[in-house]
Amino acid sequence: MKTFDIYNISEEHEGLTVENYLKQILQYSGRKIQKLTRKKGVLLNGKTVFLQKKLKPKDSLRVLMLEDTTYGAQPEPGEIDVLYEDEYLMVLNKPASLLVHPTGRTTGGTLANYLAYHLKQRSIMSTVRPLHRLDRDTSGCVVFAKDSQSQFTLEQQLKNGDLKRTYWALVQGTVSPASGTIDAPIGSHPNRPNRRAVNENGERAVTHYRTIQSFTEVSLLELRLDTGRTHQIRIHLAHVGHPVIGDHMYGKASPYINRQALHASSVIFTCLRDKHEVTVKAPLPADFSQAVDFFAKPLKQ
Repeated sequence: MKTFDIYNISEEHEGLTVENYLKQILQYSGRKIQKLTRKKGVLLNGKTVFLQKKLKPKDSLRVLMLEDTTYGAQPEPGEIDVLYEDEYLMVLNKPASLLVHPTGRTTGGTLANYLAYHLKQRSIMSTVRPLHRLDRDTSGCVVFAKDSQSQFTLEQQLKNGDLKRTYWALVQGTVSPASGTIDAPIGSHPNRPNRRAVNENGERAVTHYRTIQSFTEVSLLELRLDTGRTHQIRIHLAHVGHPVIGDHMYGKASPYINRQALHASSVIFTCLRDKHEVTVKAPLPADFSQAVDFFAKPLKQ
């Protein structure tokens, strides 16, 4: 018996073709779309549809659930720290100095490779689907969806602000005011292609912050994101004159920590099973705690 995912088309997606919706909204690859087409696995309002058909509000798009046949990353032995797991998703605690998933020439040694191995050891065939990324040297919570429908639903939560990410950062100086919002667009750097910068022609980026504690030379901040631009927190804090301690790209290296002192401390989302709110926390790693200890008494999260 065939099983379909059902997507109700909203007004914001009016005018997209079925193919555009599959590619842009559901993040389906061209190969996967071809497979769906061969299996007659795309229905619009209950009928087989051409990929160039334009969508209208309240249309019902049914997409055949294809069984995962690949992990999406080569399984590779490695430790993972599972903070939370249910039938729809996992939240892992990423250590610093580790990529979330393969990128460019890097095909192994990432969190995705280790998770793939973990799933394989449990005889679970599931494509590794990271919902968001953390920079290599940022530690903390990363959410992985277990199937395409869960990925879509969680991405909608992220877009609507129902999935909330909180970070802790140790920054230079005393931040004034002690809490506030940084609303500054982020785009390409005018001189360095591997960096980004506040740029009036960039995409809107919004970061909320509050001071947890101020010390003589640094401040410990809690931050929340409305948007998820590349390097957003690091760029915004440097832009207002308070770069993250140890950030050699947007600030300067530190003798107290050998990476940027930025940690994804928690994630909040709506459970896909019974709709209650779930909060998952990642404890502060040792190097971050030690950096805080240098400036103040030991601090517990």
